[in-house]
Amino acid sequence: MVAPAPMSTDEVMEELQISRGNAHTNLKELVAWGLVRIVVKKGDRKEYFEAEKDVWQIFTIVAKERKRREIEPALGVLHQCAEETSQLTTAEGRQFHDQMRQLEEFVGFASTVADRVSTMKHGFAVQLAAKLLG
Repeated sequence: MVAPAPMSTDEVMEELQISRGNAHTNLKELVAWGLVRIVVKKGDRKEYFEAEKDVWQIFTIVAKERKRREIEPALGVLHQCAEETSQLTTAEGRQFHDQMRQLEEFVGFASTVADRVSTMKHGFAVQLAAKLLG
């Protein structure tokens, strides 16, 4: 991430003291997330990798990917649990249903807040956070 120039897989392996397979797998995953770009150097067949440097951009990419990979599936499960338990009549069943509904509402709210924050300009988000936390 802090390398001044794009690095090859071999350079990443050496710098981090990891295996080729580990470096290759993780670099490809970082490319898939959009946190690392493949750079082509003329006359060189090797792939070079350059990490995103802008911290706010990294935050927004990670927030979007985590939402897609983790939050949305969790919301789906919570919604399904709430739907499937809506007709329960026992005290325990009603309590479980209410808990699932509350969790679904909270995770949905937190997801919406994260979406809004990640689309804000960095300076505005910092000012807003300072007001909220101040």
